[in-house]
Amino acid sequence: MNFRRIFLVKCLLLLFPSVKCSVTIYMAVNESALLNIPDASGNLSHVTWLRDRQRLLQIKDKQVKYYVNKDQCRCKVFLNGTLQIQRVVKEDSGRYRVTVYQPDGKLKAEEETMFIVQEPVPQPTLSAECVNKNLSVKCEVKQKTKDETFTMELIKDKSKRIQKNGTKVELHTRYSGTFRCSVKNKVSEKKAEKVIKCSGELDLYLILSIAGGAIFFVIFMILLIYCIRKKKAERLAHREEERMTHVCQVDSEMVVRELPQSPCKPTPKQLRVQQRPLPQPNVQQQALPPRPRPRTQQQTPKHQRERP
Repeated sequence: MNFRRIFLVKCLLLLFPSVKCSVTIYMAVNESALLNIPDASGNLSHVTWLRDRQRLLQIKDKQVKYYVNKDQCRCKVFLNGTLQIQRVVKEDSGRYRVTVYQPDGKLKAEEETMFIVQEPVPQPTLSAECVNKNLSVKCEVKQKTKDETFTMELIKDKSKRIQKNGTKVELHTRYSGTFRCSVKNKVSEKKAEKVIKCSGELDLYLILSIAGGAIFFVIFMILLIYCIRKKKAERLAHREEERMTHVCQVDSEMVVRELPQSPCKPTPKQLRVQQRPLPQPNVQQQALPPRPRPRTQQQTPKHQRERP
């Protein structure tokens, strides 16, 4: 289809080399439009404007002549050939052609402009429905006219659905989140944004946050326990080292106190004791007869001796 249009434009340029096609102009309803002549400079003596091959007005020798009802046209022309249309409506859309003539009546230039008037797009509305933990989001608009053309987009993160020349676009997903719907055409754009969550469904970001928090807590507790045990072990080792040092000092003092001090030189008495010969083993002596026991006399009692 694009090749056909290009071929048609080339044929028109070959047949009418003085005709130049400018870009298409879009305008919203109730706005003012200016259609100018790009190659024109200064005041022009003879300019004629046509819409869909129907004459609208012309300016000749600074005199303006209307071929249609002035109030119906709602247009006027300036001395440089610019056409102004006030409070445009959809009926003003069409192909506008301007012709510029030289003072001798010869054609100097001819240009065409495609002018399209569109209504502002309606405000979209978002709605959602949960079915078996699946989320169905709809974006709808109330279309005023059948010939209105606009594009609808429903976006969630990387998911996107596009609908052209329709009144509804729908997106199915399993995750909740923020949904954005936009409706736009060449002259206006309106958006709607809403956070939609399906009941009984845990959000993916919430699950990831909980899991990350749990992992961080476990790692923190492990590091905390490790640091406490290491600190405690260092404290016990330090105390044991101090205790062993104290015990060693006490033992050293006790040993020093108990050991006798050895004299530097032995005394003569010690030398004589050391030189004394060791005792010889006892020689078996001969058995001697027992000595007689003395005989004891019996003493008479004292009171008997004193008796006459």
